[in-house]
Parts: sequence; structure tokens; C-alpha cells
Amino acid sequence: MAEPTPRIAAAWWRIMDFRIGVVPLPVAVVAVAVIAAFVALGAPPSDLPMSIAVLAVGGFVCAEAGRRIPGLKNLGLAAILATFLPSYLVYAHVLPKPLVKSITAFTDNSNFLYLFIAAVIVGSILGMDRRVLIAGFLKIFAPLLAGSVVATAVGCGVGTALGLGLSHTFFKIVAPIMAGGVGEGAIPLTVGYAQFSHQPQGGLFAEVLPAVMLGGLTAILLAGGLNALGKRYPKLTGEGRLQPGEEADGAFAAEDEDHPPPALQETAQDAGAAIVMAVTLYLVGALTQKLWNWPGPVVMLVLAVAMKFGRVASPRLERGAFANFQFFSASVTYPLLFAIGVAKTPWEKLVAAFNAPTIATIVATVVAMVGTGFATARLVGLYPIDTAIVTACHSGQGGTGDVAIMTAANRLQLMPFAQIATRIGGAIMVALTLILFARMGGAGG
Repeated sequence: MAEPTPRIAAAWWRIMDFRIGVVPLPVAVVAVAVIAAFVALGAPPSDLPMSIAVLAVGGFVCAEAGRRIPGLKNLGLAAILATFLPSYLVYAHVLPKPLVKSITAFTDNSNFLYLFIAAVIVGSILGMDRRVLIAGFLKIFAPLLAGSVVATAVGCGVGTALGLGLSHTFFKIVAPIMAGGVGEGAIPLTVGYAQFSHQPQGGLFAEVLPAVMLGGLTAILLAGGLNALGKRYPKLTGEGRLQPGEEADGAFAAEDEDHPPPALQETAQDAGAAIVMAVTLYLVGALTQKLWNWPGPVVMLVLAVAMKFGRVASPRLERGAFANFQFFSASVTYPLLFAIGVAKTPWEKLVAAFNAPTIATIVATVVAMVGTGFATARLVGLYPIDTAIVTACHSGQGGTGDVAIMTAANRLQLMPFAQIATRIGGAIMVALTLILFARMGGAGG
């Protein structure tokens, strides 16, 4: 076979280098054709190779569409479309049922959301400046606490003023928004409601789910807006750094001037070792949750912080972990959001909240949460925009919401702090809400 001329080869390479996200355009065309053939045969597999092709093409097509809408591209629309457009396509029966079944089976069975979170949390923590890591974790609780109190007061006030009733507003709208998502928040919250009120848990869950979903969507929009605000007023943001004094890229500052780290370059083996380490930390967290009901992601986060603080991981292993963080951020985020949209975001539940009083209450609650984080950040020495983005995660849909919010804000390196807001803040909110609900005799409206 004759070799192509240099001019033909160069032209073809330009086509191959034209990408939809990370996917070369010719590869995307071939992938779509192959996926369509499997669908026509009636049984697309739910294995890893098929899922990589489907989710990569779907996720990056949605993201690229969001990036190209004038006037809205800086408001996190890429993350919004990557999550909610596939949800609508499932609802409208545009996506073939065999393909939806394949995506859902892979998403439910593989737990690759937790692989993503493990890689991002461990990689971002090990890439942080150790000197300011602990201070950041301690400081973030003040804006979170203040935001929770103000958001509760504002949300309940708006809902009551609009005729929803104080009890209904708090228990069915405000508390679910800040409860930590669906699995860790809405489900245990409604199980508790059902036990105390003797109502069916399924019906209660259907009532609170729209508030969780629309609250998450509001937080994503605000995160995108805050990112755009940071571009205009750079003094208000650390561009992914929570507090002054951190390195610009968050990675490997010379923390000890007398003993600077050696100039090392991570290898493929370092990245492989780091991903096994991240998964192991996740499994330790999962085991503690199974044995003692401790929140697994928080245990993983604490262990990663302890490793960084105690210098347990070598510099090469830290660099490998940070390389994994960069890879997952660039290549896995939008495919993951697409899978979440298909498998875990029921469109009909989202639109169920579309009435004016409920929407106003949800938006007021989330805006109060984020605005309070912004306003109180300077008091504890944090950047206002980055702090507000972290507090927005207290209004998100758990781990999936954290991914979408941080992606919209272009600040995935803040994921460890987002997990604090979501997991610990959500757990506290669920506990306090159920105590109050029980004291009221289950009369939650």
C-alpha cells in the first residue's frame, strides 16, 4: 500500500486533531456508527468498552454544545447540558431504550462515580500545599454554618410568604436542598419522615426530590456565574485556591525551603500506583461505612489529608496522584455527567417543581447559602468566590452535584472542600431535621 503524500497526510492529521472534547471527530463518527449498529441488533453491551464510547461521545457533544451558546457559555452551561439534556432525551424517548438500559446498568453496577471522586479527591489533596491544607478545612466551616442558618431563614421566610406554609417549606423544600443529595440526603430524610408520620416513604420521596434537583440546578448556574465573575474581578478569587498563600496550580510547593522536593517527573507507573492507592482509600472508607455507618467519602478524605499532612506518600506518588486528577478532570467529567443524566436524573421529577412559589423558595434558599458564603469568606481569610462555590455544594445533589457544580465553576481541585460541605453539612442537616420533625409529632406538612 502506497504511503500518502505529506500534503494528504497533513490534511488528514488536521481532521484527526479536530476534537469534540477529547474525542477526535473521525473517531466520534465511527463510534456513533458502531453504537447504532449494536442498538439495531437490539442488545448493546453494558461493558466498559461500549460505555466508554457511548459516554465519551454523548458527554462531550453535550458539553461542546453548551460551550458554544453565546451569552450563556460562561454560566456552566456545558455541565448543565451534559447532565440535563440526556435526562430529557430519555424522557422524550429520543435515546433508544436498549442504549438507556446499557448506560443505566453500567452506571449502577460499575460505581465509576466513586472511582472519579476517589481520583479527584486524593489527587487534589496530595497536590495541595500542605501548609495551608488543614487551615482551609477548619476555616470553611464558618461560611458553611453561616450559610446554612441564613439559607434556612430566607427559604422559610419566602416559602411562608408565598403561601406554602412554614412546615411544608422547611421539611419538603429547604431541608432536602441542604441534606446532601439523593442517596445520602433525600432518602434517609424521607425514611425518617415515613417512620414518624406513618406515611408511605415513596410518596414523601417524590415530594422532596424536585427540590433537591432544582436546588442542584440553581447551584450549578450560580457556580458558573461566579466563575464568570472571577474572570472580571480577579481579586475576588484564587482560581481554584481557597485561601491566599497556596500555589497557583495547587501542586507541590517547596514547603520546606531548606529541603526542597527533588525535580521529578511522574511516570505511567506512578500514575498507576496512585490510582490503586486512591481506590484503596475509597474501599477503606466503604468498609468503615459498612461496619460502623461512618460516611465513606469523608473517611477517604480524612485519610488522604492525613497522608498529605504526615508526608506518607512520596513526591513521585503525589505527582502520580495529581496526574490522575488532571486526567479525570479533563477526560472523564463530562462522560460521567452524561451517565448521571441518563441513569440518575428523572426529568419528570425535575419539572414537577416548576410552579412559581416553589421555584422562588428554592432559588432564594440557594442564593442565600451562596451569598452568605461569599460575604463571610473575607472574615476567615478565604477567597469570596471560591468559598461561595464550595458552599454552593451544600445545595447540590450529593457527589453527582459536586461534580457538576465544580465543573461549571472550573474548580474541580476544590472537590475535597465540596465533600465537606456535602457530606458533613448534609449529615448534620438530616440529623437536626429529623429531630425537629419527631418533636413536632411527624406533622411535617
